[in-house]
Amino acid sequence: MTGYFSTINLSKSFGGLKAVDRLSFSIPHGQIIGFIGPNGAGKTTVFNLISGFIKPDSGQIMWKEQDIVGKKPHQIVNMGISRTFQLVKPFPELSLFDNLRIACYGSHFASKKLDFHQIKDTICEIAKKTGLPQDLDQLASNLGQGDLRLLDVARALITKPNLLLLDEPFSGLSAVETQKLAKIAQEINHQGVTLLIIEHKLRELIKIVNRIVVINFGVKLTEGTPEEVVNHPQVIEAYLGTKVKYATT
Repeated sequence: MTGYFSTINLSKSFGGLKAVDRLSFSIPHGQIIGFIGPNGAGKTTVFNLISGFIKPDSGQIMWKEQDIVGKKPHQIVNMGISRTFQLVKPFPELSLFDNLRIACYGSHFASKKLDFHQIKDTICEIAKKTGLPQDLDQLASNLGQGDLRLLDVARALITKPNLLLLDEPFSGLSAVETQKLAKIAQEINHQGVTLLIIEHKLRELIKIVNRIVVINFGVKLTEGTPEEVVNHPQVIEAYLGTKVKYATT
């Protein structure tokens, strides 16, 4: 399995629990891929493996024809893969501006050798792109859940990723906030960033993804277009519980 990004027979156990079991899937350049499964299916573990927070027991993680297994998280970020987290953890006593500025210290960004005014312009541009409040001097502790999600996305974008992993970005958001963030994800993609998204809100997810990969108990059940996936018998049994038809427009 080759291409832009792929995992090959990726496995990870915690004690006697097989969290990820010989998982292989690929992400074509320029697409938005959904990554779904029941709670405990191993989705966030896969994100942790890709981003270097934990090391697989076996298998490969190929990024632009290079195996990145064993790389540290900061090295992977500097190679062009960034992520958000299921639980957003900003620096609450820092301003929004400083929360974003911290992400500028990675070598991928620092190599551009921008002066302070250029860094400020970049931060303000990304804050605007992600729909953050205009007042970047306010503390992160002032933000509601929706804006915290936007801050997490903006912080990841500051690192200039080629591949962005979003871990349940719609969690805890209202319908309006979800639609706003879904539109932002599409705009990020249109600007050249490839996305892999974990999400339980399937009605929203299938409107923006090209394909979906489904796992259960760490094993890939299937992958395909949104329509193919939501009507797949094993997916219905393991995840959805009943056959459904979702509108994709």
